Amino acid sequence: MSIPNEALQKLLQEIEAKAAFSQQQLGIVKAQITAKNRESRMLQLTTSEVASLPETTNVYEGVGKMFVFSPPADVKKRLADETTALEKEMANLDKKLHYLDTTYKNSQQGIERLLQSRGS
Repeated sequence: MSIPNEALQKLLQEIEAKAAFSQQQLGIVKAQITAKNRESRMLQLTTSEVASLPETTNVYEGVGKMFVFSPPADVKKRLADETTALEKEMANLDKKLHYLDTTYKNSQQGIERLLQSRGS
């Protein structure tokens, strides 16, 4: 049983569109992961610097164009909360990256199978 050429052409276009979309989204997710890694590194550095300070040290956080006093314990808690949230975001991005990568590979395999079946 043979599929008409028009149907094959339409199917091929749909698979190519899906592959192109997946590839575009892969690039976006990889850029987001890079940005989150940079943010994570900054949080690690800030956390280690704040942890090395004595508890009696005054700590100031930037708020707009000014600096506001914050107790070191509050700063450490905020940094820990940000780190936890960032780890969750990174895990979600990793899942999304895996899904998009699988989708892209499946689309590529679908195109190859379609072209092979059309050639034989």
